[in-house]
Amino acid sequence: MSEPIIRAQQVEKFYAQPSENRIQVISPTDLSIVPGEIVALLGPSGSGKSTLLRMLAGLSRPSGGEVFWHGQPISKVQINVSIVFQSFALFPWLTVFENVEAPLVARGLDPEERRQRSLKILDTVGLDGFEAAYPKELSGGMRQRVGFARALVVEPEVLFMDEPFSALDVLTAENLRSELLELWQKKTIPTQSIFLVTHNIEEAVLLADRIIVLGRNPGHVRTDFKVTALAHPRDRKSPPFTQLVDYIYKVLTRPDVAPAAMPTLAPGRMIRDQRQMRYEMLPHARPGGIAGLLELVIDLTPKDGNGRADIYRLADELALEIDDLLPIVDAAALLGFLRVEEGDAEITPTGRQYAESEILKQKELFRHAATEHVLLLRQITRALDNKSDHTVPEEFFLDMLDEQFSEEETQRQLETAINWGRYAELFDFDAARRRFILPEAEEAAQSVEEAE
Repeated sequence: MSEPIIRAQQVEKFYAQPSENRIQVISPTDLSIVPGEIVALLGPSGSGKSTLLRMLAGLSRPSGGEVFWHGQPISKVQINVSIVFQSFALFPWLTVFENVEAPLVARGLDPEERRQRSLKILDTVGLDGFEAAYPKELSGGMRQRVGFARALVVEPEVLFMDEPFSALDVLTAENLRSELLELWQKKTIPTQSIFLVTHNIEEAVLLADRIIVLGRNPGHVRTDFKVTALAHPRDRKSPPFTQLVDYIYKVLTRPDVAPAAMPTLAPGRMIRDQRQMRYEMLPHARPGGIAGLLELVIDLTPKDGNGRADIYRLADELALEIDDLLPIVDAAALLGFLRVEEGDAEITPTGRQYAESEILKQKELFRHAATEHVLLLRQITRALDNKSDHTVPEEFFLDMLDEQFSEEETQRQLETAINWGRYAELFDFDAARRRFILPEAEEAAQSVEEAE
């Protein structure tokens, strides 16, 4: 086995209190990062994933224990790591080139070497030609590419990533994952190891050679295993892939049960528990935008055609960034209004009916599609139906969502669900009380108040 680049020995994190008690965030933990591995760190919100990353990267001192860099205490040596954050964290007043060059300036490299290395990495991550652009001129996906370029330009031995894809739409995130994996496998970048913090189980199984799952209160390692039975590129639909996703899901959702041994990944043996459901990522698009997109697809395709449009050409004709259009396309596809295949969007019969109907009929079609295809909306409506007062606090759904998404994305997912549910007249949302409520229950409550 290779000698570890980074080794954590009984590291812990706690915060002292005025009393003799203390808040324990991470319990004493042993962990190592070795060359040639992509390590994924999974865990529920509050389990200390980012805290552990910061200690391993030297950004935060552990309260106890020690972190070693090539066998030397990390506090006494110069380490070569970089971090890609969830937020793009770019300097808005600097150009793309200047943002990428910034860490090299901090390291004191001469201007010519800075220029050559910055241009090379920009070309590597597909940003050639955007050197003079400012962050505000770029789409979210391109801003995150700048973040990757800035992290890689210093040629880090270990690349840390703290949920780098969670703020991106589904297709952009998928493209960036694939490109990062290609750079890693072809050894285009000199990085020896990648340490990824993520909420996304499938993302971890797609990328990682080794997966660590944390428990919380306090944070501790529940399971740590190598992914040896899945070769790259990995097929999400293959039985071994599904088995591994299900195993991790059970570890995450059963904190009071000791994790079972990882199953032998063999085709044909499924361990899926059909009662366990994972939330699909809701694209952040408005119902009006979805209807507008469907109308454009119909108008921009031949009258005798099948209502099929090239997504990238459609973006060009509308003078839109593709990353701005994709969430709307994703939303229409999720609701069954579009079929997306190989860069083309084909309108479905239901989608055509939705686009060509009057507003009341559109709401009816949207309501049916939303409850059929969106688990979260289905759960909200069923919970409201089953409650005697037909109201449910927002916190109930936030608690369920934050097991799968980051805190920020959990809030965005619920905001999108509220937007869709209100439009479809599935429910209303009382912002003052932070409660979901059925429209008829709200009307009844108002009638009682007026009578009093």
